[in-house]
Amino acid sequence: MTAVSAFRVDELDVRVFATEEALGAAAADDASAAIRAAVEQRGLANAMFATGNSQFAFLAALTARTDVPWDRVTGFHMDEYVGMDDTHPASFARYMRERLVDLVHLAAFHYVDGTNDAAAECSRYAALLREHPLDLCCLGVGENGHLAFNDPPFAKFDDPDDVKEVELDDASRRQQVGEGHFRTLDDVPRTAITVTVPALLRARRVLAIVPESRKADAVRRALEEPIATSCPASALRRTTQATLYLDQASAANVSNV
Repeated sequence: MTAVSAFRVDELDVRVFATEEALGAAAADDASAAIRAAVEQRGLANAMFATGNSQFAFLAALTARTDVPWDRVTGFHMDEYVGMDDTHPASFARYMRERLVDLVHLAAFHYVDGTNDAAAECSRYAALLREHPLDLCCLGVGENGHLAFNDPPFAKFDDPDDVKEVELDDASRRQQVGEGHFRTLDDVPRTAITVTVPALLRARRVLAIVPESRKADAVRRALEEPIATSCPASALRRTTQATLYLDQASAANVSNV
């Protein structure tokens, strides 16, 4: 897919597409290429995927492809609510199962278990990530600029942990209600387990997939305000192996588009 606009902000390549579907197809092209390259080099690939409504077009395009050697891929996701099992409609493990794992035949997929003791689960998942260095990380950006569940009040660019339990910012919790995953704010859990910013961004290839008008302000802040934890997504600007995929709606507030 051809971008309608492409530019660079610091170390970050930015590509803007006419529609969310075109964005998703282009990101799927690049994700497939990254997976194939890792398999060609080492015989296997380790890939991490995000959840959320913004990933629908991308995951649909990626799982429809016939050139991805899924049987050589070990998969991961980024976060899960503390105390939530994978039968809950809002569970991120359930999302991954329904939109990826049940559609392709991966070598393995490692879920974050929200029902496990949180500290033990953080240690377990961090160990898995150490054993499987990421070739690819496909992430989104929250309405408050978060990466995974690293929210502005709590994100650390130099976090010593790869996986940790976090308190959720109210903006993140409101986003979950707005996306239809919970009926009211009180229904949204207050804590989650998340992969941290440095663990996400050390992947050999990082694809930030960010469509939709509700992300436009976060995109502007990430690209035009100082690099700071007040907008965790701004860290993408010093990630040389990252590409940010926007549609015209999410890029609407960026001054040079």
